[in-house]
Amino acid sequence: MIDQASLSQMVDDPYERPLLRVENLCTYFPIYSGFLQRNIGHVKAVNDVSFHIHAGETLGLVGESGCGKTTTGRSILRLARVTSGQVYFEGKSILDLSRRRLQRLRREMQIIFQDPIGSLNPRLTIGQIVSEPLLVHGIASGDELHRQVAELLDRCGLFPGAAYRYPHEFSGGQRQRIAIARALALRPKLIVCDEPTSALDVSIQSQILNLLQDLQDEFDLSYLFISHDMAVINHICDRVAVMHNGKIVEQGDRNQIINDPQHPYTKKLLAAVPDVTPTRTG
Repeated sequence: MIDQASLSQMVDDPYERPLLRVENLCTYFPIYSGFLQRNIGHVKAVNDVSFHIHAGETLGLVGESGCGKTTTGRSILRLARVTSGQVYFEGKSILDLSRRRLQRLRREMQIIFQDPIGSLNPRLTIGQIVSEPLLVHGIASGDELHRQVAELLDRCGLFPGAAYRYPHEFSGGQRQRIAIARALALRPKLIVCDEPTSALDVSIQSQILNLLQDLQDEFDLSYLFISHDMAVINHICDRVAVMHNGKIVEQGDRNQIINDPQHPYTKKLLAAVPDVTPTRTG
């Protein structure tokens, strides 16, 4: 356990300070009832959650559907309204930023959604989708814009002519590669990966996971990797935080969580992972 003095030193030292630090995060949604729609309570989707992510690290946030892990990711990016708590990125509070300063921070923090077809505008070509963040932030235009888009698509394993096609012309795995290229366009430091492989076939899942790992090594990315699948978490994550009913019930090094879980809920998640070890018969 880290004592308070060690924690203060870690926060003050820029070389030890986490890239992202979440403290006592709460995100509640009101419940309304009756003709007058009175507020009769709240759904505590995220309830007193704390964790951190260092530069170049992948933290897996794992739990069953409805446990609050997606809301946690959205709250960190201010895509959901936070009730209380703090989120610090490079030591600066995200929740206190003005709209203009928050827009500048968007260059540093991006998200890959679970459903790639739902996150890609069907009316835009792939080139327009990937180039949009570059145009919004004034990073590139003209020939340089086309060059950067082509480079991003190529780096994510897409063929050269992909920029002129539309999302419906691609498979699920290809669409997720497009979403990854868009998230990578601004060269962020942190990417929230919200179940990026859950809608894909197992063979395609491994390709996307390997791509994410290659990009992490190349661009020194940090990931908050949200998933319900312990096998996927074991494959890609350095540390793991287990979430249940809006709270983190256990977190630690991947090997410790996978091989020596302490909380009954963590043991339940691990028990649900199918054993694919081949057995000899006859």
